[in-house]
Amino acid sequence: MRRAVYAGSFDPVTKGHLWMIEHGVKLFDEMIVAIGENPDKRYTFSVEDRVAMLRETTNQWPNLRVETFENRFLVDYAREQGAQFILRGIREAADYEFERKMRYVNADLAPHIDTVFLMPPREIAEISSTMVKGLVGPTGWENVVKQYVPDPVFLRLLAGR
Repeated sequence: MRRAVYAGSFDPVTKGHLWMIEHGVKLFDEMIVAIGENPDKRYTFSVEDRVAMLRETTNQWPNLRVETFENRFLVDYAREQGAQFILRGIREAADYEFERKMRYVNADLAPHIDTVFLMPPREIAEISSTMVKGLVGPTGWENVVKQYVPDPVFLRLLAGR
């Protein structure tokens, strides 16, 4: 069984994340979407909300599960889950440089776990959780943000305003 972990903060989940997940569930027999929790980081949504949003937007894929982990290296979490792969997205050159370095560190820690990189299409490559959160607020934000996030996320953003 080919098992992969796709990790992130997903604060909030975007259509870019969903593109990665959709392609991951096609590539792997089992896909674990892991929400990393860093106690030193401030989040817009609680981990419970992020889990709920991810589950609501990914429940059509039976080979996917949503989990959380904290205060561990991703590669150690992947090993604990019996994953052979870590799935990562590359949107731009800065992502590539960071992910390339992390791939080598991960290989030092767990040489049997491979990193698989996917590059999203141009029309969603610039979408990030940080960008989405930065768009919320000004008059008309709803029409802009709605195109970048799945409906369960959009409804929570509306409720938070």
